[in-house]
Amino acid sequence: MSSDVESPFQTLHEFVKEAKSRLSPGNWDYLVGATETETTMMRNRAAIDALAFRPRVLRDVSSIDLSGRFLGQKITLPVMLAPVGGLENFDPEGGAPAARAAAAFGVPIMVSSVSMPGLEPMATASGAGKKVFQLYVRGDSAWIDEIARRAIDAGYDAFCFTVDTAIYSRRERDIAKRFVKPWRVRATGQHFQAALNWDEIKRFKDSFPNVKVVLKGIATAEDALLAVEHGVEVVYVSNHGGRQLDHGRGSLAVLPEVVKAVDGRAKVWVDGGFSRGTDVVKAIIQGAELVGLGRLYCYALAAAGEAGVARMLELLATEVHEVLGLLGVTSFGQLDSSYLHPVAPVVQPHVHSAFPLTNLTDPGYR
Repeated sequence: MSSDVESPFQTLHEFVKEAKSRLSPGNWDYLVGATETETTMMRNRAAIDALAFRPRVLRDVSSIDLSGRFLGQKITLPVMLAPVGGLENFDPEGGAPAARAAAAFGVPIMVSSVSMPGLEPMATASGAGKKVFQLYVRGDSAWIDEIARRAIDAGYDAFCFTVDTAIYSRRERDIAKRFVKPWRVRATGQHFQAALNWDEIKRFKDSFPNVKVVLKGIATAEDALLAVEHGVEVVYVSNHGGRQLDHGRGSLAVLPEVVKAVDGRAKVWVDGGFSRGTDVVKAIIQGAELVGLGRLYCYALAAAGEAGVARMLELLATEVHEVLGLLGVTSFGQLDSSYLHPVAPVVQPHVHSAFPLTNLTDPGYR
């Protein structure tokens, strides 16, 4: 990492400060906001903060393995850059810099179908990196199949349907300021997303038996069980970062029931408010294979582009290394539920409650 990026970014919260200073008010509110009362977003943080660690001591932790798994393959850290629409609002190249940074670091990226520069250019940016294409359905079965074939040809490792957007939410931060997102203006065919159902998932699995399918937006054990029954390879626990259904549960609170329902028959991924190394470790202990990062990498992208995302991943890995060592383990595989304990959160949940030091004034910080 070059010193011009490493020097100003010594902590993760510094990306938040820099991103806010660089983004327009509309783009900032789009990034940090959620739907209506923003309760679901706050419950994401509340669920994470409601678990404390039970560390073990006097164990040799001089060598720690931070690696995780992605669809059976080893990755540097058990995290993924989650799909985010409109990344071109945070960097002129859209998601391409983030794809390059993820590939270089050795973690996957899930590419949103509503982010630039698009399916094939994002695959090119990722190169040999691990990647998943995420689809918002805007056409019939033939349209879906065409997109899937393009993703296969471009080298994506899996194909994802987002299933929690049957109805567009009302994000009042944007509405109140009359901020119009260009990709929503461009979007047509929303009725196809509203009509998406289990029959279409079955049809797709039958048509593409060799394609690994991810369902993103699962929030109950019942739907997790249905996903497994339909042969889905990955059940992705998500509430869209609190940006769809208001008054939902926090993702980490949902995770245990989904893991239990899946019972090892599919992989379980999760996102929703995960911002620190401690958050990642808690999710892995609760049964997730992979933790999606959304707003966190957008802050880094807006703050310093590709180098910012790379630096963010470095700092996150440093935090995870610290947590594992202080818990007394040398790999994620040594963790189990005995390392967690329910507690009352000590901070009021907020989109930035993981970054309580953002108000610090440091003369050395640009």
